[in-house]
Amino acid sequence: MTRDKVTIQDIADALGISRNTASKALNGNESIPAETRNKVIKKAAELKYKQFAFVDTEGMIARTTGNIALFTSNMPNSSHFGSLLLSGLEKKISSDGFNLSIHFVREPEISQLLLPNNFEPSKVDGIICIEMFNKAYSDLIGSLGIPAIFIDASARIDFSELQADVILMENDHSTHSVVKRLIRNGHKRIGFAGDYNHCLSFYERWAGYNRALLEAGLPADPASCIVGEDRFFNDGSTWIDDQLEAMEQLPSAFVCANDFIAVAVMRTLKGRNIRVPDEVAVVGFDNSPESRIIEPPLTTVHIPNSDMGIITAELLLSRIKNPSKPYQVAHVQTEPIYRESTGTLGE
Repeated sequence: MTRDKVTIQDIADALGISRNTASKALNGNESIPAETRNKVIKKAAELKYKQFAFVDTEGMIARTTGNIALFTSNMPNSSHFGSLLLSGLEKKISSDGFNLSIHFVREPEISQLLLPNNFEPSKVDGIICIEMFNKAYSDLIGSLGIPAIFIDASARIDFSELQADVILMENDHSTHSVVKRLIRNGHKRIGFAGDYNHCLSFYERWAGYNRALLEAGLPADPASCIVGEDRFFNDGSTWIDDQLEAMEQLPSAFVCANDFIAVAVMRTLKGRNIRVPDEVAVVGFDNSPESRIIEPPLTTVHIPNSDMGIITAELLLSRIKNPSKPYQVAHVQTEPIYRESTGTLGE
């Protein structure tokens, strides 16, 4: 005995709704609420009604569109790291049915602990923070009661108090590895260039640098370092040149907080007719496009930027689904890349 074909009336009867409602739901009529349509589709699949008999219904169920706010003190698409990170973020967030809005937080707002004028907390499901390094402002964001994640953070952040997740690139071990290799290849006087108080990533790179020197029994000599405020490295002045001029003896290598600083140091050294790497080797961090085109090409540390953006989005979306789970501090693995700016370094 053959089984009778399933009809729309069968679906309607099983759900206790009218045939007309079931028909409209199956045909995507916008007058039918998403919840009702989802129930009708699931029931149609269960009863093996026509085209729904062999499909994965999960992909057909309408998702409620949500909103993610991105806070930044520096436009994320203005740098190699930021643009690739943003690409990964947008890809994952949009695929999960969320919109991404960017809010540029200016210095007056940060110092006065004010939220951006166009930000409405009641309309936001989650917050992503890029280059938000002010501790008090970070605490403000964490206190909003909205799921939030920081990509990098203040160098003075207190994880026991911050009500948010944090994701970082791995900084300490990769810098430690590069410095150890420099030491094994004869470098005994190694300087650091960068403001280690600028952000947590810089501070971790500073920690990895110092740890490698300590393990080798070498002094961390402040006279070999350029560690002024971050703004000095970015103002386009002769400040770096002045710091080099003031050194009684140059180090044989500089380990820099990022590629931007490393490139500036290399150009300043070459402007003083100091050869890289013959007289001073230079190391950066980020694997930016500039690191590959400068002469000589820069030894650096690669960050999987786009993947890091996707992982960030996954962590935030997981937090949105489960707000009460313990907060996380996650590191994404990085990889040292050795190029000509450090000469030929054996293992």
